[in-house]
Amino acid sequence: MKDFLELAKARYSVRGFDGREIPDEDIDRIIEAGIAAPTGVNNQPIKIWVFKSQEAREKLLSCTKMKFIEPAKVIFAVGADPKQAWTRPFDEKNIADIDAAIVMTHMMLEIHDLGYGSTWIGHFDVNMLAELYPETKEYSMVGLLPVSGIAMEPSERHAKRKPRSETVEFL
Repeated sequence: MKDFLELAKARYSVRGFDGREIPDEDIDRIIEAGIAAPTGVNNQPIKIWVFKSQEAREKLLSCTKMKFIEPAKVIFAVGADPKQAWTRPFDEKNIADIDAAIVMTHMMLEIHDLGYGSTWIGHFDVNMLAELYPETKEYSMVGLLPVSGIAMEPSERHAKRKPRSETVEFL
């Protein structure tokens, strides 16, 4: 296993893709990384959709203004079914979105580990997505995840972090 902290620090949100094809074996590894993610009470309420054909990607792209993802030959969408997700009994918080976010994070790290780029797209029209792809309607859709080769360096913002004193508190 590689050093995880090194992987976590190296991964960044890619906003320039080269349009490289992603082999099926790598797509399977990315999916496996998502499936391996822990979920509340191991309910696994998640669903991963793979938009691979030109037609499917074009329809999906009509749901977002983030056109810089157009060169990506594979776009994943991840959602979770709130009816299947665990709900915390103390405040009735349903963790479907949290489960799906963990899945997407595992996928993003695997994508980087395989040498590709990705970025979490949260700016998309969920209602339009449900119209175009009714199979997503019952799911809380947390994001789109385009995958391709990297055609840009990380922005200067990538390495900027708030001081620990602002983000960590020991009690």
